[in-house]
Amino acid sequence: MPGFARKLHKSAAANRSLVCIGLDPDPALMPIPDIAEFNRAIIDATSDLVCAYKPNFPFYEAQGLPGLRALERTVDHVRNVAPDAALIADCKRGDIGSTNAMYARALFDVWGFDAATVNAWGGADSMEPYLEYEDRGVIIWCRSSNPGAAEFQDIPTALQDGERVPLYELMALRAAEWNTRGNVGVVVGSTYPEELGSVRRRCPDMPILVPGIGAQGGDLEASLRQGLDRRAPNLIISSSRGITYASSDPADFAPAARSAAASLRDAIERVLAAEGREW
Repeated sequence: MPGFARKLHKSAAANRSLVCIGLDPDPALMPIPDIAEFNRAIIDATSDLVCAYKPNFPFYEAQGLPGLRALERTVDHVRNVAPDAALIADCKRGDIGSTNAMYARALFDVWGFDAATVNAWGGADSMEPYLEYEDRGVIIWCRSSNPGAAEFQDIPTALQDGERVPLYELMALRAAEWNTRGNVGVVVGSTYPEELGSVRRRCPDMPILVPGIGAQGGDLEASLRQGLDRRAPNLIISSSRGITYASSDPADFAPAARSAAASLRDAIERVLAAEGREW
């Protein structure tokens, strides 16, 4: 089992959790002004409840160099207090191969992330610089959670055998074909559980990152039932605002985040138990 998958499965089993917390610091919503301190409090309060943390790059880049320094402190803190948690860079980088080689170097060699979300619009050759990092996860943006996703992602396309499938399903097929090193996953929003089921059928034995739980109104139970894999769950259930902004009170935002993360973990556990799935 490659490095990222092994780390993810180990972390999920240790904490009995499929919860990934998206660290999306928004100054308009944060109860304290310091991004790194805000993230530190969230991480300290939830490290035993999650399988992964997912910093979302634009929220740091929008703050300029201070934001990138806060990201550096955040990554260091996860490494120190939750070393078993998978650390996912949510950046959806994508370009031609030579540019992606620089993105991959930055994300994996410089920042040291365990996995990164990427955009595969450039095709197979553009993905190779990421895929060469066999111990890191390459999580391909497949079906997004936003309402306008269908505008392009649902366009019908023809497979070689003549079967017509939506474009996102073709992307899932290609992701499965590129998974020769066992380090590929996909992103599918929880707001579209039926589509998640279609992707799972195309991508057995691959991790699926499932954003949209919480503030975006994703369907947790349907997403779990549609997305569970044949053996290991292979699901990363991501919630950002629903956990990190569970309270706007500077005095209790971290305990509120812990309560929200625990509630999500327990809700997942109930569905797994009903499905007869064990850790």
